[in-house]
Amino acid sequence: MATEVLTGGGGSPGVRPRGRIAGFIQFLREVRNELRKVTWPTFDELKKATTVIVIFVTLLGIAIGLMDSFFQFVFVKLVARLF
Repeated sequence: MATEVLTGGGGSPGVRPRGRIAGFIQFLREVRNELRKVTWPTFDELKKATTVIVIFVTLLGIAIGLMDSFFQFVFVKLVARLF
């Protein structure tokens, strides 16, 4: 793990690509290799996570809306009393 950081990643040690295009191609190869290592979620896991996020965001939006309405009501009444 530490050797990857020191040597610059998954490329062959001691072999450096020449030029910008060769470097870019090497970068794309390393990206492809890293993407193959990823454990992607199943469709059911994706649906469950999306449902939880949508519910949470909806509840948070309702809570913020209610607090906004409450504070608006309180401050409007307080300002009306001052004048």
